[in-house]
Amino acid sequence: MLAYVYDHDGKLALKDVPRPRAREGSAVIKVHACSICGTDFRTYVHGSKKIAPPRVIGHEVNGTIVETGKGVAGFSVGERVAVAPAIGCGSCYPCRRGHPNMCDNLETIGFQFDGGFAEYMEIPAKAFKAGNVNKLGTAIEDEEAALAEPIACVINAHGFLNVKKGDCVAIFGSGFIGCMHAELALKNGADRVIMIEPAKNRADAAMKLLSGVVMLDPAGIDILDEIKRHTDNRGVDIAITACSAGKAQEDALRIAAKRGKISLFGGIAGDAKGFLDSNEIHYKELSVFGVHASTPLQNRTALEWISNGSLKVKKYITAVYPLDRITEAFEAIKSENIMKAIIKPA
Repeated sequence: MLAYVYDHDGKLALKDVPRPRAREGSAVIKVHACSICGTDFRTYVHGSKKIAPPRVIGHEVNGTIVETGKGVAGFSVGERVAVAPAIGCGSCYPCRRGHPNMCDNLETIGFQFDGGFAEYMEIPAKAFKAGNVNKLGTAIEDEEAALAEPIACVINAHGFLNVKKGDCVAIFGSGFIGCMHAELALKNGADRVIMIEPAKNRADAAMKLLSGVVMLDPAGIDILDEIKRHTDNRGVDIAITACSAGKAQEDALRIAAKRGKISLFGGIAGDAKGFLDSNEIHYKELSVFGVHASTPLQNRTALEWISNGSLKVKKYITAVYPLDRITEAFEAIKSENIMKAIIKPA
């Protein structure tokens, strides 16, 4: 079968590899859709030390079960499923506390297990055991279901923030993740959402898809002065860094109101040190939150919201590519204004 493989040389390439077979406790799906994540794109450009090669990448995946191994209960051939990719061990302290995304022995589809940029993918026994496999109803399309995992990560972040009526929320970055933060903030009743984006084409694309959002270009302005102008001089109640930029973290602390909340959603390459002013946090009584991956429950919540129409995401799908054109898709992300690209092997 055709698959997109990260090899020992740190490069990605389409290869003909053996089709996986179901083993005890596992199942094989025919992949219907797998969306390209920012992590996938960074791997395409820079490689990744977190991936154990040779490895088929892609973790925002769904498909139809075509084979089940002995011991798979509650799932049958012919059922459409989506997989929450971050799989906890179930026995360590974070898992026992209900936070499998923080598992001490975390394993992830596309990193330690072969992923969804392939014609077929094995769902490991561990995923079934941990409850990471979710059935899909008829109300959700394959392409939409492929967006559930990144949305689940946003849901995870908002669990710390408790956005409510009266809040002013600032979001650094207007890509798909930034837009999902805006959608959830508005869904939860925020009075004002401000997006901060230096790239005009990305800002314009977001503004066509979102309503009720103020867009700011940080170039040539003092971002703190501009935020104060929009918030009766107090700053924002919540600031979210939906991009991988140290400057965004610095500015998030500056523009936060006293007792405000900061979500450091976007990870930063390298050692990522030196961007947070501890005195700013101390004297303004700021709360700073990290966020990593998502839980199976958060994935189910995302699927439910998409299915019942309370979160409309299809408009964010910019392009759909067949698997044999996946390199073209990555190059388009690099050079064009792609909000979200989906790979459909068949």
